[in-house]
Amino acid sequence: MSRHGFRGTVFAFCLPLVGALWATSGYAISRDFDQTYPLQPCGTFELQNVNGPVEVQGWDRNEVEIHAVKIAKQQGSDLERVSIEVDARPDAVAVTTRYPQNEGVEVAVEYTIHVPHRVHVEHIGTVNGTLRISGLDNVEDVHTVNGDIEVFEAGGNVHAHTTNGNVRLELAHAPDKAGASAETTNGSLVIAVPSDLQAEIEAKCLNGNFYSELPITMESTQRPREMRGKLGGGGVPIHLRTVNGGIRLIVLRSSV
Repeated sequence: MSRHGFRGTVFAFCLPLVGALWATSGYAISRDFDQTYPLQPCGTFELQNVNGPVEVQGWDRNEVEIHAVKIAKQQGSDLERVSIEVDARPDAVAVTTRYPQNEGVEVAVEYTIHVPHRVHVEHIGTVNGTLRISGLDNVEDVHTVNGDIEVFEAGGNVHAHTTNGNVRLELAHAPDKAGASAETTNGSLVIAVPSDLQAEIEAKCLNGNFYSELPITMESTQRPREMRGKLGGGGVPIHLRTVNGGIRLIVLRSSV
């Protein structure tokens, strides 16, 4: 459980995971993939998936541990047609899920990854599935289409984007001058930040409301359903956008 009391919230737009749904059926077939690779603490990591959730957790070891489960909905032979490719170097590890081109293959791949806390996570992406990132100092691009994005106890210039799902960002420390962003089309945004954060906030929600626990010095805007303001004296930019959903800016709280 998160030490900030933010992880346990239940959200209305949560989508069922592809792999979990298939696994409950009586005919799902699965195969495990387990590998470990050395990675320098300040190296880089990225992962691209297609169907299935991805969870990446920080730990104290200087290595990447990859546990993946390939799940075929009906035919076991489909498992061979989806491959997991790893390009591993001492300073960078990249994982890619390969599907056959122009063919329909009913296979999901569920990932659980451990990486060093200080690794720079350049990109984590999937198409159908939830992304969950926790305990990492430098997170950059996190992207899915159908699924939630949850980032806990993290830092860096986080840019989180989904189309059908919610976004939860728990920024343990402020991003640098490049700032952070969260965007969805059908879903809500919840952003937890330190109470002393100095930032420029831009929030836009077409069919929803904006709420902040922190005092914001409002600035005028000519656009409807858009808010601009400063936390403290202003500073790093934080952009928040949704179409169908609300936006909540809350204080990052430590658990008792």
